[in-house]
Amino acid sequence: MLMHPQIDPIAIRLGPLAIHWYGLTYLVAFGLFFYLATRRLRHEPYASITQPAPWTRRDIEDMLFWGVMGVIVGGRLGYCLFYKPAYYASHPLEIFAVWQGGMSFHGGMLGVIVAMMLWARKAGRPWLQVTDLIAPCVPLGLASGRVGNFINGELWGRIADPSLPWAMVFPGAVLPDGTNPPRHPSQIYQFLMEGVLLFVLLWLYARHPRKTGQVSGAFLFGYGVFRFIAEYFRQPDAHLGLLALGMSMGQWLCIPMIVAGIALWVWATRRAQPVVA
Repeated sequence: MLMHPQIDPIAIRLGPLAIHWYGLTYLVAFGLFFYLATRRLRHEPYASITQPAPWTRRDIEDMLFWGVMGVIVGGRLGYCLFYKPAYYASHPLEIFAVWQGGMSFHGGMLGVIVAMMLWARKAGRPWLQVTDLIAPCVPLGLASGRVGNFINGELWGRIADPSLPWAMVFPGAVLPDGTNPPRHPSQIYQFLMEGVLLFVLLWLYARHPRKTGQVSGAFLFGYGVFRFIAEYFRQPDAHLGLLALGMSMGQWLCIPMIVAGIALWVWATRRAQPVVA
């Protein structure tokens, strides 16, 4: 088994200023999104769209700004509502204490969806055309975030068989009896599945002509399935544990995501419109 390397969470110190690795992974995620989204503009059908106006680099910059706001606001509110609703109902001002940690992917996703709806309406773009463009650009950003989780030694996995070659001991995962058994490095599992693998599959899928909404549906389904699988190896939140049917909160939140992805893909497939336009 392996030992977690215990990397200093602070990447750079400049006097009183401390720059954390986790913050840098967010910057990397936004940078990857911008690079990939501008590449997507060269692909069909986006390269040929002229109505209401051709897609431009400025559109990507605007979308990134709105998306960042959606991630931050949605991620924080999602964590408060999904994971600790009673606590934050009693301490509402702490909702704004984002420096204390606590972000939810599912909440961040909902925040981005709302942000893209507002931007699409402002820009006069079909909403699903917008989400189809950004969907393949998201997974590598998620992968970057999982790297941050690993560096911080947080969100570790469930107890693993010590004979597992990559089972890892996390210093912060000590049990009440004082023991610290090896665990699955679930951050790496999520990095590989929800990040790298999902990116490759979506990027290749989106390179071919698709009906409006199919790429977005594929993202919802793909992420939901990969996250659902990864949750079997990830330690459930201590204050929640396993919920009904022995599933974690993350798995329960993935079920409507998977269903919505299937429904959207089927609906898009049956539409008369041949491709995104």
